[in-house]
Amino acid sequence: QLNQFFGLAGAKMTDSSLLNSELELQQQEELYQQLLSQILESKQKPDSRSHKSFIVIAPRPGLCIKTISETSKEKVFVNICQSSSVPPPPEISRDELVELLQSEDPSDYRVPMSLGMPHTELDNSSQGCTAYDVVINQDFFQKCKEDPLFQQFIILVSVEGLENKYNLELSREWKVLKNRKFLGSLSTQDIRTKVKPVIQELHSQENADAAAKRPEFTLLVGPPVGAPELIAEIKLPGVTSSRSLVLDVGEDRLVLTARPSLYHLDIFHPLLVDQESSFAQYNSSTQVLTVTMPVVSS
Repeated sequence: QLNQFFGLAGAKMTDSSLLNSELELQQQEELYQQLLSQILESKQKPDSRSHKSFIVIAPRPGLCIKTISETSKEKVFVNICQSSSVPPPPEISRDELVELLQSEDPSDYRVPMSLGMPHTELDNSSQGCTAYDVVINQDFFQKCKEDPLFQQFIILVSVEGLENKYNLELSREWKVLKNRKFLGSLSTQDIRTKVKPVIQELHSQENADAAAKRPEFTLLVGPPVGAPELIAEIKLPGVTSSRSLVLDVGEDRLVLTARPSLYHLDIFHPLLVDQESSFAQYNSSTQVLTVTMPVVSS
């Protein structure tokens, strides 16, 4: 049953070369069962993982908004920050914004933003309060900073975004702090983005991938002790150099292309892996690509 679970898209499970005794094989079997149990018991939605990766952004200060919670009457501060890593919204003029705000459904215009977790801070009176960081595109932020209408618009969108995400009810009688660009300390944020392998950037390449051969590969988990790793060994006969390989590692997806149109592999696996710590090595003598991916605990 275990081999069948790992046999996604023709994958074959084999014993790790690190194991050379029945005791070690039993330990590995227990490790497999533990990892699979963690995944099956996870409350994560099935479609919330695949096709996505993370980038880390360091937001820059922008505007600090002071308001209150309508339910608790406690002070709430909203740090509207800026970053070039956040994509800009569609271009819109001032007249178009006025027309949009007067329309029946202004939600048709969406502003990409990253909504950070709440963090406890102290205000100028050393009283406890809650602050949130909202990150928008830096060019769009400058536009909002220069035009009062755009500024009020982005404040409203930010407040509504926080209300929807954290089930809040914030007062619309906010105040823009003149001498403070943010409250507390700004932390980095992870932005989840869809995985877009380089091999899919050109339409002509998509047709070439369809004609490429699917290589043989093996998935295994090891070592039996210590931090678990998912290891993919991909046989690429005829590939003489790693320069012809394009590899993308997602949270639960691996995409490989050997150019020109020689091999193409696109598989999903049942484990969550650490993309940033994953690495690959190509042995030109054996013509085998080994991808080592640390497993993230559920």
